[in-house]
Amino acid sequence: MSTLRDLAEEHTHLRPGDIDHLHRIAGDWQLLSDLSFADLLLWVPVDTEGTFLCVAQVRPTTAPTAYQDDQVGRIVGGPEVAHLEVAYRQGRIWREGDPVWYGDVPARHEAIPVRLRTADGEAGEVVAVVGRDTNLSTARTPSQLELNYLTTADDLAQMIADGTFPPPRHPGETTSAPRVGDGLVRLDANGKVTYASPNAQSAYRRLGYAAHLVGEDLAALHRRLAGDPLEGTDAANAVLAALRGDAPPRREIDARGATMLTRALPLMPAGVPIGALVLVRDVTEVRRRDRALITKDATIREIHHRVKNNLQTVAALLRLQARRVSMPEARVALEESVRRVASIALVHETLSLSSDEAVEFDGIVDRVASAATEVAATEVSVGMRRTGSFGVLPAEIATSLVMVLNELLLNAVEHGFPPTDDDGAGDGGPGVSADTVGPLGSAGGPGKGPATLVAAPEVVVSAHRFRKQLHVTVTDNGRGLPPDFDAERGGNLGLQIVRALVTGELRGTIELRHGTGGGTEAVLVVPLHRGAAEGR
Repeated sequence: MSTLRDLAEEHTHLRPGDIDHLHRIAGDWQLLSDLSFADLLLWVPVDTEGTFLCVAQVRPTTAPTAYQDDQVGRIVGGPEVAHLEVAYRQGRIWREGDPVWYGDVPARHEAIPVRLRTADGEAGEVVAVVGRDTNLSTARTPSQLELNYLTTADDLAQMIADGTFPPPRHPGETTSAPRVGDGLVRLDANGKVTYASPNAQSAYRRLGYAAHLVGEDLAALHRRLAGDPLEGTDAANAVLAALRGDAPPRREIDARGATMLTRALPLMPAGVPIGALVLVRDVTEVRRRDRALITKDATIREIHHRVKNNLQTVAALLRLQARRVSMPEARVALEESVRRVASIALVHETLSLSSDEAVEFDGIVDRVASAATEVAATEVSVGMRRTGSFGVLPAEIATSLVMVLNELLLNAVEHGFPPTDDDGAGDGGPGVSADTVGPLGSAGGPGKGPATLVAAPEVVVSAHRFRKQLHVTVTDNGRGLPPDFDAERGGNLGLQIVRALVTGELRGTIELRHGTGGGTEAVLVVPLHRGAAEGR
């Protein structure tokens, strides 16, 4: 189904500002629907012949709907929308007429013109009509609650016709809470409570006020109840601002271990302030869970921070041991272990700064690539470059993937670009033989001697997402794989680690092959949805 904006732009000549105002109404009109016990349909004129298009619809949560089918996108003209035509042309709320039938459901029509205030605060022209259609199949003698709901709904309907409802939305606020059913308090022009719904009475009782609310000065009551004087003053000022005709932001009141969210709305039909509507909701359990989640997140971040510190300590100890070892092979093995531990620590460092168990992986790859060129045991200066984006990855994928990339990049730098002897007979570098080279380069291509590098030595890491999979390619322009290289059984310890992590931890695949323009390519495919990978 098309959105409100799409329908309005396709079928009408409404200005962008008019459409924005209709969006604000559709974002806040659940309140009016619940107070009215009625469906609300937003109709916009399509032409000058009395044809209207429904661009939005909301059903009440306090009463049965009048429409079983969705009306959005429906274009109607003629006698069926005569009430909409009257409201649109005359600019007044239409309430005349007999009930109509939608199938076997009797309903009452009303039509509310929608105006947009001008820059100088005057009521502008009518741009749309809100149809208020009430299901009459459950009609009965209204209770005190229903009478107060309907009275307040009529005031808000008049404010829509005046262009003063809905009020401007404050940054960061949503319209999901509080709602009518959570608790409603109506105030007169002096700020005294004239009606409080049972749920509202219960919410105030949890704050410690056991008496009946009717007749109380609500602003003064908020000051008395709040455990924090500053918080109580803010909540009281919000009520006073609504009485003056302003729309203050939502406020919370904490008292006796309970938390209540309040939203104050001015009531000023025909531009005359007659009081305010205060919606309240007991959010004690919600805030308790929020605090628990915050504590949990802080604990997880602290754990990652400590793991990072411990890994750095291990790396430092290994580095000290490597300096004391006289055997070159043992020293190389310890230095490689230092780099592997440091790459894992890098992920935990990033997680310790994040609010969830996910990391922005591009920055980690860039740091690992930079470190690979600095610590690699090679005399050749190799450039590093990344194309594409890894995006945000969960921690369980990031930890294994960073080790895989660390091994591939180090092997590409150290073994893909070995130094050349004076006589031109390259041997894969000092201490490097054909059976110990890494996956991204080794001693010559098939049946050939060492290739002569015509381009600057470079390693490129490419990444993109496709069908819930992460595709990663590490390419170098070095000498390529040896003719007898076996990707399944050959390679050094680094390649064995790579295969174990990719196929085991990441549930993915890896392929080592000759590059199209020379050099070597390592192609990884990692599923981003772990359940799908295990099922496969």
